[in-house]
Amino acid sequence: MTERVFLVIGAGAGIGGHAAARFSRGGYHAVLARRSDDAGLARLVHAIEEDGGKATGTLLDAAADGSIEELVDRVERDIGPIHTVLYNLGAQIGNRTLGDTPHRTFELGWRLGCFGLFRLAHAVTPLMVARGSGTILVTSATAAVRGNAGQHSHAAAMGGRRMLCQTLNAEFAPQGVHIAHVVVDGSVDAPDTLGKLLGERFEAYKAAKGEDGVIDPGALAETYWHLAHQPRNCWTHEVDVRPFTDAPWWNDNPIPAIDTKSK
Repeated sequence: MTERVFLVIGAGAGIGGHAAARFSRGGYHAVLARRSDDAGLARLVHAIEEDGGKATGTLLDAAADGSIEELVDRVERDIGPIHTVLYNLGAQIGNRTLGDTPHRTFELGWRLGCFGLFRLAHAVTPLMVARGSGTILVTSATAAVRGNAGQHSHAAAMGGRRMLCQTLNAEFAPQGVHIAHVVVDGSVDAPDTLGKLLGERFEAYKAAKGEDGVIDPGALAETYWHLAHQPRNCWTHEVDVRPFTDAPWWNDNPIPAIDTKSK
């Protein structure tokens, strides 16, 4: 008997790991793929199994030619049909001036942020179309809708990711494949990403943000679950999320008359 699979590419201890746990609780076999840290991957898999779920972990260099394609083929052959896939790879290389952004660094951001999703879509959409159903969830960022100084590589990659999601949605939604682009417009309590970036300042940063001032990846996983199980007469293509205390990307410099933080 084949199992319904939730595949997450970019399965750290934050968004990817929590999404895998949520889908596993919903009856999916979770397949978690990440670039490195075999021990960390094993901990995520073990936690899901301890909770009564099914999970498989695998290391994946998503930038390597053929790696994503081979993973999709292996999962479909050895575990079961991929009902939902979450493309959760980041492409953040830090704030860099244009002069401090080498060609190879810019290209790596594009390969992880945009080209990898293109390759995943090439591999998985024919399978989903043949079955008449499937969901591709895509984690995105503020940079997908606004390019700030120092974000040349990241903004280009995330902007491309957003537009690619739009084109995929236009082609495949009528064929039964749901494409959902999630703009994560705020900090996430993710030890493998923001935690590593801030190091020993991580806990102080979260404390300064106040209660519920940082996105809980477990709560975000509920959003992913909801998107993957919407009736097809009411699909969401794009959604943005942030803590209640954060100003949204389109209004983070409000005029004084409506700036609630200045009152």
